[in-house]
Amino acid sequence: MADPNAVFQNCYYVGNNFNAILYGIELVLYFLSVRIIWTSKERRSSDHRFFLYFSTALLLMITVYVAVQAVFGEEMWIVNAEYPGGSAAYLAEYAAVWYQTLGSAASIVLNLMSDGLLIYRCYVVWGDIRVVLLPALLYLATAALGILTCYVSGKPNADFFVGKAQQIALSYSSVVIGLNVIVSTLICARIFFLASKMRGALGYEAAKAYTGAAALIVESALPYTLFGIAYVVSLGLNSPTSILFLSIYVMFTCISPQMIVLRVLMGRAWSRDSATKTATHTGVQFTTDISMVESGYTSGDGSTTLDARTSSHVGSFVGGRSKDKLS
Repeated sequence: MADPNAVFQNCYYVGNNFNAILYGIELVLYFLSVRIIWTSKERRSSDHRFFLYFSTALLLMITVYVAVQAVFGEEMWIVNAEYPGGSAAYLAEYAAVWYQTLGSAASIVLNLMSDGLLIYRCYVVWGDIRVVLLPALLYLATAALGILTCYVSGKPNADFFVGKAQQIALSYSSVVIGLNVIVSTLICARIFFLASKMRGALGYEAAKAYTGAAALIVESALPYTLFGIAYVVSLGLNSPTSILFLSIYVMFTCISPQMIVLRVLMGRAWSRDSATKTATHTGVQFTTDISMVESGYTSGDGSTTLDARTSSHVGSFVGGRSKDKLS
């Protein structure tokens, strides 16, 4: 049987490499978002300012987490390579070092930010406050458990993956992932429901920008939820691989909401008005050209222009019928 410490150390190393790769992706998404905000005529609007501040806060929190993981790995493997008892002894002794607690706090703040945005997006696609009552209660529970997790795991000689700290972390993570699963399922179900109505009225090509696989994955923050499930299962089994799934999960805690922000800024995301009107078959306007959606072109005022080369149906969805308008 493999040495648990050896498995843990290898997973920690691989996790740090994934952190670096995914951090690069986050930087690209962030600067794309900032570019759209600053080139938009609405850059001084409250919505755009919120997206700028929110995205910057996400980037700052994930930077703290990535830096902490990298520094702790350097201290454990290089600076203290000759530590008595090896890496396992160093981990047991310094798992609660102050900057590891800082990294844990950053990941908890990321969770709160991401889950808050996800709950709001759920409300947007459903248009009914009652749908998000249970997620909102679970959100408050995650805030309390997150603070408790940070406190217990940061006590002297504590270890996030061992003992009482591990039990509280498992409780916290289970509630967080339960919240993610519920909200992601609600969003996916709603998009599937709206997709059938849009495809019947506008055709498959015109509808897929809002109801296709990309919309489903981004709007529901599916990678965030799936890696969260993998992390909770491995943590519950007390598997040393949990550190790897934790690293990827925390990275998607930042990347998934940033993808939602970028999608909103590019005009591809559902709005509360469009979701409600599509569900009720009343007049909702879709003026997004499919070729431009796929190429990612958006004009300075945030709208997407038509391309004469496309033959996709773009039009007005009124009373359950489509009034086609071709460029």
